[in-house]
Amino acid sequence: MATRMTINGVSTCTKAGTEKYEKFQTGIGRRKRTLVQYDYRHTDGELFSCVKPTLDECRTARDKWLTAKKRKENKR
Repeated sequence: MATRMTINGVSTCTKAGTEKYEKFQTGIGRRKRTLVQYDYRHTDGELFSCVKPTLDECRTARDKWLTAKKRKENKR
């Protein structure tokens, strides 16, 4: 699968505070599913990446990750 989101398996989402996403299909014959690969580079440089059926689900997962990250930082 050709992708613009990775080069040699490394995410091309390098700028802090940005997101990249790309739709792709998986499966054989009639059982094909469309999924979204999603990368988000946080302002501290940490990368969040997931694959979900829709972009909205990816962003919801990112928001949960950010909330958990914020809680973790506040406990320090």
